[in-house]
Amino acid sequence: MRRAADTSRRAAPSPKNRGSGTSAVEVRRSSRRRRTVSAYREGDRTVVLIPARMTEAEEQRWVTVMLDKLAAQESKRMLGDSELAERAERLSGQFLEGRARPASVRWVTNQNTRWGSCTPAEGSIRLSHRLQGMPEYVIDYVLLHELAHLLVPGHGPRFWRLLDAYPRTERARGYLEGVVAADRLPHLPAARSE
Repeated sequence: MRRAADTSRRAAPSPKNRGSGTSAVEVRRSSRRRRTVSAYREGDRTVVLIPARMTEAEEQRWVTVMLDKLAAQESKRMLGDSELAERAERLSGQFLEGRARPASVRWVTNQNTRWGSCTPAEGSIRLSHRLQGMPEYVIDYVLLHELAHLLVPGHGPRFWRLLDAYPRTERARGYLEGVVAADRLPHLPAARSE
């Protein structure tokens, strides 16, 4: 016979600019949950399940982490080649005065050492499938980077001036550098879930 877990529920203040499309976050604390944190969408809200012993600061940190994870999972499921092409058009208009007009934009699975590539002569842009699931601002940065190559082939000062218009350039570059650094770390066994 299984006994019901002690669970407390409360609405958490939603972190700003999550971009997830949900209007509410509900945190459910459980005395049976020891280490794991999980989250899922339930209608128009997000439910985050945490151990009862967590502090308010830990709760806020985990809510942010889990909202980012869910958004990344949803982004991975939703972005296809046609959405990438639409994004490229929007980014070109917003940051490059519409001057970069790729003939094709698509995901590829054969780029394991680059995040993206561009062939200006053909007007083709390819993004590595490894970007799928990363935050949207990171995908937008890589896409904008490749769009800029349609206008300036190298990585000289003129090229970087084009990217200065994108407000999250440094943040996205830092994120990608962190991913590369994490890949170089020794891999630890996965934590077991409860």
